[in-house]
Amino acid sequence: MTETAIRQELDADGILVLTIDCPGLSMNVINEAVTRDLAAAVERIRTDADVKGAVITSGKASGFLAGADLKGMNFAAAEPTGEPGPTPSKAARIFAATFGLNRLLRDLETCGKPVAAAVNGLALGGGLEIVLACHHRVVADDPRIQLGLPEVLVGLMPGAGGTQRLPRLIGVQPALMFLLQGKNMTPQEALSLGVVQELAPRDEVVVRAKAWAKANPGQTTQPWDRKDFKFPGGTGHMNPAFAQTFVAGNAMAHRQSHGNLNQIRAILSAVYEGAQLPMDTAIRIESKYFAKVAADPQAGNMIRSLFVSKQAAEKGARRPKDQPPAPTRRLAMLGAGLMGAGIAMVSAQAGIDVVLLDRDLETAEKGKRYTEERLKKRPMDPARMAEILDRIHPTADFQDLKGCDLVIEAVFEDREVKRQVTRAAEAVLGPNVIFGSNTSTLPITSLAENWSIPENFIGIHFFSPVERMPLVEIIVGRRTGPAAIAKALDYVAQIRKTPIVVNDSRGFYTSRCFGTFVQEGLALLAEGVKPALIENCARHMGMPVGPLAVNDEVGIDLSYRVAQQTRKDLGDQYRGGPGEAVIERMMALGRHGRKNGKGFYVYPEDGSPKYLWPDLSVHFPLAAQQPSPAEVKERLIFRQLVECARCFEEGVLETPEDGDLGAIFGWGFMPHTGGPFSHMDTLGLARVVETLDRLTARHGDRFAPPKQLRELAAAGRTFYGQAAARQAA
Repeated sequence: MTETAIRQELDADGILVLTIDCPGLSMNVINEAVTRDLAAAVERIRTDADVKGAVITSGKASGFLAGADLKGMNFAAAEPTGEPGPTPSKAARIFAATFGLNRLLRDLETCGKPVAAAVNGLALGGGLEIVLACHHRVVADDPRIQLGLPEVLVGLMPGAGGTQRLPRLIGVQPALMFLLQGKNMTPQEALSLGVVQELAPRDEVVVRAKAWAKANPGQTTQPWDRKDFKFPGGTGHMNPAFAQTFVAGNAMAHRQSHGNLNQIRAILSAVYEGAQLPMDTAIRIESKYFAKVAADPQAGNMIRSLFVSKQAAEKGARRPKDQPPAPTRRLAMLGAGLMGAGIAMVSAQAGIDVVLLDRDLETAEKGKRYTEERLKKRPMDPARMAEILDRIHPTADFQDLKGCDLVIEAVFEDREVKRQVTRAAEAVLGPNVIFGSNTSTLPITSLAENWSIPENFIGIHFFSPVERMPLVEIIVGRRTGPAAIAKALDYVAQIRKTPIVVNDSRGFYTSRCFGTFVQEGLALLAEGVKPALIENCARHMGMPVGPLAVNDEVGIDLSYRVAQQTRKDLGDQYRGGPGEAVIERMMALGRHGRKNGKGFYVYPEDGSPKYLWPDLSVHFPLAAQQPSPAEVKERLIFRQLVECARCFEEGVLETPEDGDLGAIFGWGFMPHTGGPFSHMDTLGLARVVETLDRLTARHGDRFAPPKQLRELAAAGRTFYGQAAARQAA
């Protein structure tokens, strides 16, 4: 028996209430069942004389509807149906499915009877598109409710009329701000913009919507279907404001995405073309562009990494199943510097008490002020701010750690300093407490020797600035036990970050692979490549900033100290990279990066924008023959790819999902690719190996492809295919 996704209830006044309640799901999504039931409901509204109007609402406390079922979206690109005739292309199949939903919502708004939306929770993506297809929209008056079209953030674009109805409601320029940025609006903002017509207490939205439908039997035509409709702000290529919006919009979009995001171009095109056409043609234009975007591998890669894998990680995909819940109630934070202060801040915001310890009370209190200064910049209730700050307890006395059930250490990247604080914490807490090190490079297995029970020692690696960076890398040492993994993952869930789990290695996964991007940039500089060419190529290929700027932010002095510690640890086995001499030269020049106002960039004291240090070419003379931008990009990209492949072969990474999540959210690896493993699979591993062999011959063994990569390429396999086969075995 087919389960119902939309319940129908006809009241005494002839108002048909449609309650969306997807069975077995915590949140409503547009799936085959919803589409099927909505089609049946629209047909009933249109043909049943007893139905005088309709109200669409949700039966779930979690919200109205969260958009399309992205996990099940492959139905749009499913195998051919077996119908006679030529097999439709993937894009054609997606177009047929998408236009079917678009046509259905068009049927809803032209059904000849008044339809109102009663929105009792968040309405995102397709959820808002259903709402926009209704003639009247009532939303619960709750600032926590979000309304928006965030498809752009996961590689897609609205595909159920969003690019056509929103501009017709509020104008092209305001609509593009939401469509291109994936920005959400509160109910009050939606009301002021004219997206919705009415706010009401949550328990009254259905009553209000029914009352409107009953009182307005003639309100069955959308504004854009009336003969006197005028597009807000005007439209048409001869309209100066309309033309200027797209000239500026294209320039701004390219500046932000550098042309890497298919959905940005498609949204701009769909809005530009559709705004000049009748709605029935406009939705066909939108479906065409949606199909083009969705059929490209870029969309699938982005959806998998930015939505499916991210959600799975945050729901505990890598958590040991046999471990009981282990929430953190009181955190011992060792080190109140930039990282420690940031960790204390996000922990206190999550309701965790924090003992913030440093070498003296003044330094610890300075760490607490970090939270206070940042909270003051936000619109926040003073009582809420005071509550957060009251959870942070600065101290210089290890005895104050008593009662803590998790320790995180974020002191200098120096083995002796870490050994001292680890031993001091254990002397107070005992070895049964889980100890997490925030080290970014030192192997966890060796640091665990400082804790009496190594099974309770784990790496918990944050990224700076902690309050803004979404990723936490959990590093499992050789003897780390399941209780420590569970404790770390439960803590990350408490502070609402995205975790990945990796095995121990020098630099782990993120620092090790991200370091290759920075080092290759330094190698290019040492070879005489123009600094601006290096930086601009990095940004244009999709990295958030160039390798020289990154080094300034991290600290050139920190890069130097890490190299020195690594040299000391490895002894004769140490092999310095080609960029090491650049770091040593910058240190000799006293240029430590942003922290002292001078690095590869100059940081003016008056706060004006930074700029590349003009004397770089004096210390690193320019080569007479400069590489092409394509050559620079290739080196910066493939140096990262080969190191990621090595981490997979060595077992540092156990899944490509962790690899893609860690790269995108940890160091900003080209989000439009879906991550390094998605990118390699899409390029084809044979092509990856061929490119690496060519780069190895020209630039050295740092580009040499590992054995496993060669084997996968020779067998015509992929990283994700290999992982799926291993999981199924």
